[in-house]
Amino acid sequence: MKVLIVGSGGREHAIAWKVAQSPKVKKVYAIPGNPGMAKVGECVDIKPAEIEKLADFAEREGIDLTIVGPEAPLVAGIVNEFEKRGLRIFGPSKEAARLEGSKAFSKEMMKRFNVPTAEFEVFEDPEKAKEYIRKKGAPIVVKADGLAAGKGVVVAKTVEEALEAIEKIMVKRVFGDAGKKVVIEECLVGEEASYLVVTDGRNFIPLATSQDHKAVFDGDRGPNTGGMGAYSPAPVLSPEMEKEVQDRVIKPILKGMEEIGTPFKGILYAGLMITEEGPKVLEFNVRFGDPEAQVLMRRLETDLIEVCESVVEGKLIEKLDWKPETAICVVLASKGYPGSYEKGKEITGIEEAEKVETVVVFHAGTAVKNGKLVTNGGRVLNVTALGKDIVEARERAYRAIEKIHFEGMHYRKDIGMKAVKRIAGEDNKSS
Repeated sequence: MKVLIVGSGGREHAIAWKVAQSPKVKKVYAIPGNPGMAKVGECVDIKPAEIEKLADFAEREGIDLTIVGPEAPLVAGIVNEFEKRGLRIFGPSKEAARLEGSKAFSKEMMKRFNVPTAEFEVFEDPEKAKEYIRKKGAPIVVKADGLAAGKGVVVAKTVEEALEAIEKIMVKRVFGDAGKKVVIEECLVGEEASYLVVTDGRNFIPLATSQDHKAVFDGDRGPNTGGMGAYSPAPVLSPEMEKEVQDRVIKPILKGMEEIGTPFKGILYAGLMITEEGPKVLEFNVRFGDPEAQVLMRRLETDLIEVCESVVEGKLIEKLDWKPETAICVVLASKGYPGSYEKGKEITGIEEAEKVETVVVFHAGTAVKNGKLVTNGGRVLNVTALGKDIVEARERAYRAIEKIHFEGMHYRKDIGMKAVKRIAGEDNKSS
């Protein structure tokens, strides 16, 4: 069969890498893809926002299944257009994708269906938003309502910082129309975790647990990014905690989506804060996380094509098999990210890095210029590794990173350390 992957980041490279291993697949296309994806398939220069062109291509090439990586085409209605043409596609409809496309809609759904989340208010008037912030005080969280590539959330430690966020998002419109509305919510305290399930709209199967690292600097300092690294499994999500998340978060939201007439199909991703009161939802995403997908694809034993087809056909696969090893992903970013950064810096050492045991390097923001591999984005490469535990996986990933170079390369050195400390603490308790 012919499979089309929509997107050009590390998540999409990981999905393409996994799909290419399926005995069912004879050809992989990537739109627009990247130089890493070009090694497992054919890249086609169409923008993911050009939905009709994508559907035309799928019809012309006889694509059997399309898998959408990023959220923007899902929110824009790519699934609706493909399904209208009788094309098979994995992902939620435009209406269901509002769970990520509008934070206000998502919070209202959580409120309506009793899903635990932070207290919140929605504002369309910047002055009223500022008044609310002054009344509530800090710390407080300000979120642009629409899509902002993971950068539309400000965890403000002071009232001034929160007021500045309103100015940037609602008045200066740094995220465009995504800032027409804001959600202002209480600042939750705890440890973050990502919980992803695959669902056909009614039934679901959890994916392996994982944990993302949002802040740009070690120790969770600095502004939020699209994600600086991840690992799987995440020890913070015990089997008891998982059951609570399924019962209090996943089941009610899926039932709620069905109840309002927009059943959710595809990957539902709950970004959680594990608080002293239990798990609370920070946000919902409607696709694989990035960089969570990179660690999940490294551990998934089941054929990804079988998983996606089972959703498209409405007969959800009965179980998923996972490698027992721990997987880690460390993001190598451009200097200045998530702010402005330069492109076009030559990248060397990937082949050497991949000689380290179990290491696979996924491309994110890369391009080929004059025959050389160069940086072409904020998040440039994703170095992934497996190990018998988080300690071994970390050692391999960071050893591989030492072999890679580009000017201004920045990465966090503490990816996975929460798991290391948690496991060490448990070992101390049992000894």
